[in-house]
Amino acid sequence: EVHLVESGGGLVQTGGSLRLSCEASGFTVSSYGMNWVRQAPGKGLEWVSAISGGSSSTFYANSVKGRFTISRDNAKNTLYLQVTSLKPEDTAVYYCAKDQHILGYGMEYWGKGTLVTVSS
Repeated sequence: EVHLVESGGGLVQTGGSLRLSCEASGFTVSSYGMNWVRQAPGKGLEWVSAISGGSSSTFYANSVKGRFTISRDNAKNTLYLQVTSLKPEDTAVYYCAKDQHILGYGMEYWGKGTLVTVSS
C-alpha cells in the first residue's frame, strides 16, 4: 500500500529556509515521477516542482525557480524540497504527490501535507 508522509513545515520569517520531507512507502521513489504541490489559504492547488523517475530531471514553477530545490534520497526512499528566500506568498500547505509513471501521467497518490507559514 502506498503511503506518503510530509514533514518539515513550520513558521519562518521572510527570507528564511526550510527543508520539507516526504517519506514514501509501498513503492520506490526513484522509479516514479514525484511532485510538490501547494495550496495557499483560500486558494486552489498550485504545482510547485517535480522530479522525473529514472533520469531525475527537475522542473519548477516560475514562482519558485531559483529559490526551491527538489531532490530525493533513494536509500531513504524520501523526497525533499529545500525552500529558501521564503516570502509571505509561499505560505501554504505543501503536499507531495506520486505520479502514475515517470512523470506527466497524473498524480495518483497524495500525502496529507505540511504547513509552511512565512511571517512578514
